[in-house]
Amino acid sequence: MNTDSGSAKRPVNAVLAGPYGHPFHPILVTVPIGAWVASLIFDVGSRIVDDPAFLAQGARWLIAIGVLGALVAAAVGLLDLLAIPAGTPAFRTGLVHMGLNLVVTIAFAVGFWWRGSELDGPVPVGQLVLSAVSLAVLGASGYLGGKLAYHYGVRVADETTQAAGFRRDTSLH
Repeated sequence: MNTDSGSAKRPVNAVLAGPYGHPFHPILVTVPIGAWVASLIFDVGSRIVDDPAFLAQGARWLIAIGVLGALVAAAVGLLDLLAIPAGTPAFRTGLVHMGLNLVVTIAFAVGFWWRGSELDGPVPVGQLVLSAVSLAVLGASGYLGGKLAYHYGVRVADETTQAAGFRRDTSLH
């Protein structure tokens, strides 16, 4: 485990976690987030339309896509967590972020199993509520992920590197 604060900006493994200043974890999390949000929309839709089976089935497969995407995002996110010095507020925030994401992923996996394969009616209220609550927890976890990046600067380029993007190029004038 690293012990200096600058180490949290560098990848543990640039091939798997992304190069300096451009981590892969933030782009990978868009897959489960998008799939799970869409699944909830399909769940609600299944309770509104006359023929709900296609929406219920679609929601189930979106949940599966989200779970698989979350596992990939978690593996890469773990690499980013390992770059943070242990015993720091950033590390503790990272642990809570990871723990919440694991709970959400397990909840969606349970929801996938609970739905079964015979979907001929609207999604039952209990399964819809499980998805909605899981997304709320995911929102709290996302807040913590944002805190890691934007407050603590985990895997964000240092200020000198960032400043290069804001220097005026006088050769264009």
